[in-house]
Amino acid sequence: MCGRIGQPGSLTDQDQRTGRALADVATIGILAHRNLLHAELMTTQLQTALTSRIAIEQAKGALAQRQGISVAEAFAQLRAHARKNNLRLSDLAREVAEGTITNLDPLGAPATTTRTATAR
Repeated sequence: MCGRIGQPGSLTDQDQRTGRALADVATIGILAHRNLLHAELMTTQLQTALTSRIAIEQAKGALAQRQGISVAEAFAQLRAHARKNNLRLSDLAREVAEGTITNLDPLGAPATTTRTATAR
């Protein structure tokens, strides 16, 4: 087949069918690869969402317990603090759940932290 390419009228019907079949197989491979990449991306996004949700739930419980408030009030404080301080809710929640941040002002003012200063 390859030796006749470029010559007018040189491809037989069989050559053309073979070429189409190879192009079809290549297309199927490309589409399968694209679907695999999409599935991997979705898996990563769902895992990230689940991890964030777990941290938020833990932080709500920890904050509610520490301050003696409802879980709904704890979430409102987390959300207000994150918004006021331009923080991602999941990052703030992780720090609250880990105990790095121990108290949040109900109005979103800066948090009480247990961080220690490091010498430079």
